Amino acid sequence: MNTFNSLLMGALLALGLALAGYFIGNGFVQARALERTVEVKGLAERDVAADTAIWPLRFVVAGNELEPLLAQVEAQGKKVGAFLTLRGFSADEISLSAPSITDRLAQNYGEPNVRFRYTVAQTVTVFTSNVEAVRNAGRELLSLGKEGIVFNQEDYNAQTQYLFNGLNDIKPAMIEEATRNAREVAEKFAADSKSRLGKIRSARQGQFSITDRDSNNPHIKKVRVVSTVAYYLAD
Repeated sequence: MNTFNSLLMGALLALGLALAGYFIGNGFVQARALERTVEVKGLAERDVAADTAIWPLRFVVAGNELEPLLAQVEAQGKKVGAFLTLRGFSADEISLSAPSITDRLAQNYGEPNVRFRYTVAQTVTVFTSNVEAVRNAGRELLSLGKEGIVFNQEDYNAQTQYLFNGLNDIKPAMIEEATRNAREVAEKFAADSKSRLGKIRSARQGQFSITDRDSNNPHIKKVRVVSTVAYYLAD
């Protein structure tokens, strides 16, 4: 009887170890299967119109007598202001900077034989949501040039800036589009690899970027976002 009991206990123990090994091994295989993933990127892009314009108009006069130059700059500033008012810009949208005076003879690296000792510059800046009015008025600056007003358009600080401030309004739809695009790519990959697409393992939303659509149309912006999504794959 003792021998029979010992054999029975040994058989039960061996069976238990075998079953435990099977379940442990099967669980390991299933866990390994869950590690099969595919990571894809989804892109969403939109062209949008700028909703804000910052338009600096920097004009310059030069001469050897400072007082007449200051009077000339003041008169030109009034002409520029009148020009902008006639084109629909309000006083709240127009600001005038203090005159900037350069004395070339007072500079350490100044040339002794300069033609004009003084250069006086002033900037009138338009800050407005009426982008189209800025573009239309810019085409008519020639009329001020005919009155002897010289604009320094080559200065980087005098370049017109067009901004888009409506990103929060289009963010949700663009994120949805980027995620949908990522899933389409992942489904194509899964089909090509004879697999099925499972749940999302992880997702990362990239930063939104806003750039000019092209160099000739800075008032049209391109908004772009890339989402990175990892999916599980199943047989």
